Amino acid sequence: MALLNFRKKDDDAVGVNPKVESFLQDFSIEVMPRTAEKVEDFRALLPAGTRVYIAHIEGTPIEDMVATARRLAGDGFAVMPHFPARIIKDKATLADWIARYQGEADVKQALLLAGGVAAPHGDFSDSMQLMETGLFDQAGFERLHVAGHPEGNRDIDATGTANVDAALRWKNDFQTRTDAKMAIATQFAFEATPIIDWADSLVEAGITLPVHIGIAGPAKLQTLIKFAIACGVGPSLKVLQKRAMDVTKLLLPYEPTDILTELAAHKAANPEFNISHVHFFPLGGIKTNATWAQNNGGDSAVPASA
Repeated sequence: MALLNFRKKDDDAVGVNPKVESFLQDFSIEVMPRTAEKVEDFRALLPAGTRVYIAHIEGTPIEDMVATARRLAGDGFAVMPHFPARIIKDKATLADWIARYQGEADVKQALLLAGGVAAPHGDFSDSMQLMETGLFDQAGFERLHVAGHPEGNRDIDATGTANVDAALRWKNDFQTRTDAKMAIATQFAFEATPIIDWADSLVEAGITLPVHIGIAGPAKLQTLIKFAIACGVGPSLKVLQKRAMDVTKLLLPYEPTDILTELAAHKAANPEFNISHVHFFPLGGIKTNATWAQNNGGDSAVPASA
């Protein structure tokens, strides 16, 4: 099976794969305030109640983050903003962010991560320190997600995965000390077999947190490579680079059909497989990603306003 799916736009549509349809049930998607502004109506694109992560990039004012959360919550979506430890100055700032999100958008979910900056802006350097403040439990958060990296994280481990694995073990233990439900939301990758091997290795290590696997949505190959390099995607990036050397494929759109078909088949054959949900990174645009989901996800992707 091909690792990536590149198809011409005029290819005949095919029927929905029931395994993919099941695998996409309750998928989530990520937005940023500036990309959300371009979407006229999220309810015309996403299923009712979809979990929408709001990425907090360095330099984005908290006011813009909260305004985006308020809009999405008002449309009936489950809002999960990022809390990047390294751009949060101190505990008082964290408490203020939580209060704003809850007061204006009734936020009860959060993705806790270190953040993509080299040096901390204040007291926090990793998500574990955010969790240890106890502020999320005090505020009654119902769900906390933490980051996972199927191909490692060069910001934490120059080689190997020792530090990343140790952090996941700590977070796995933390779930026994919080009332919130927890899960691992991962960076995207482009090969199913290494993802499956990584997910199985978590189980072997005693990590019981369910995995929400990151999947890059439909995008031009050039766009995909740019984001993959910026996000530190590992060995599977070589697959994209090899494709880019073929000028006949360079301008064809990428779609995640093959990787999701393979993961969905594995899940169907192994119901206890610890990847429980799909999380989309809409690198080619939210509407493009939502349209692909509607064409491939059947009842799992019917928009709220349909």
